[in-house]
Amino acid sequence: MPTVLRDGPYRFFFYSSDRDEPHHIHVERDNNGAKFWLDPIRMEKSGNLRSSEIRDIERVLVENQRRLLESWDAYFYG
Repeated sequence: MPTVLRDGPYRFFFYSSDRDEPHHIHVERDNNGAKFWLDPIRMEKSGNLRSSEIRDIERVLVENQRRLLESWDAYFYG
């Protein structure tokens, strides 16, 4: 599972088995996590993250959307 971005306490990654799903990213902090679709950006599911953390993560996703989409394509289709 390649890590494609780190921002503060958050690790952004995808699983190698995710190829058959639309572009998305998993986010972890400690033992908490979430999954976000990347185009358009929207939360698919969340673990025990607070709403303020979800907003922070969404901001990071907006700022890095192109990079994350390119990382997905390079990994799965490169």
